[in-house]
Amino acid sequence: MIIAYCPSTSGLTRIELAPGDQLPTTSVWIDLVRPTLEEQKTAEKLMGAAIPTREEITSIETSARLYDEPGAIVMTAILPMAAKALDPELSSVTFVLSSKRLVTVRYGEPKSVAICARKVQTDTTIAHTGSAVLFTMLDIIVDRCADVMEEASSLYDTLSLQVFEEGLTSRKTKSYQSAIKEQGRIGLQIAKMHDVCASFSRMMLFLASHAQKVSLNEEQIEQCRLAGRDIHSIKEHGDALDNKLSFLLDATIGLVTLEQNQIIKIFSVLGVIFLPPTLIASIYGMNFINMPELKWDFGFFFSLALMFGSVAVTFLFFRMKKLL
Repeated sequence: MIIAYCPSTSGLTRIELAPGDQLPTTSVWIDLVRPTLEEQKTAEKLMGAAIPTREEITSIETSARLYDEPGAIVMTAILPMAAKALDPELSSVTFVLSSKRLVTVRYGEPKSVAICARKVQTDTTIAHTGSAVLFTMLDIIVDRCADVMEEASSLYDTLSLQVFEEGLTSRKTKSYQSAIKEQGRIGLQIAKMHDVCASFSRMMLFLASHAQKVSLNEEQIEQCRLAGRDIHSIKEHGDALDNKLSFLLDATIGLVTLEQNQIIKIFSVLGVIFLPPTLIASIYGMNFINMPELKWDFGFFFSLALMFGSVAVTFLFFRMKKLL
């Protein structure tokens, strides 16, 4: 599908082209959504530069996702939806930028692109150039990166309270299992955001170094630097959160070990408590002829009293030592 955005008095007008329709020559932004080979060729004719196919986007090395084309630059980056999408192909977006227009190639539905599409249709302050649309989208992407990282931070805070506030007051094996699983999910989200930040850091450097080719002005070059700094700060936040998450995981596993030790301690103490009555029963179970209590009328009750008394004394001893 081809979606073209053309200049109008109220911003950029969105035009969704049907198969066979001509692409308007005034298009400032051409959004290719899961394009066919035919639709891709149509965009290439107007753009004057080759647009990579889906196979080319996924097959090239990460370091080769930024390169020059005659009259344009091609940049493939990972959008913040990578933190939630399992398929890396769905989260990658290719930007083909020339001095006049921008082409985006995507196979997923990134929220950043949808927000940008709404903004360029209503905001009359955005210049009708491809670079202006790109920088509008970059601002939105940086905000989305911050939002995803803040969401992960909020989940971490909730999880840490759940782990540490409850303590060892009850058996919570299932609760700990759920906590470890949630920590793993947050860790994967942070790891993917690291990929996003690394991808955009390289893209900002590449864009700034090719500013003259795509006719970037001084303000846009400065925006590249600011966006790079913002991405770097988001990555640092992610690094700090990753360290805290490692600590929380170690603490959770430690609490699981403590809970298991509590259970083992109970069995050990019970074994020690019932050891004296077992010893008494063993003595009176011996087959000696001259055992005084054998012919005593109260011998049976005497032995039971000894057993119960030994249990009580041992139990009180452990209570005094606070082992129970």
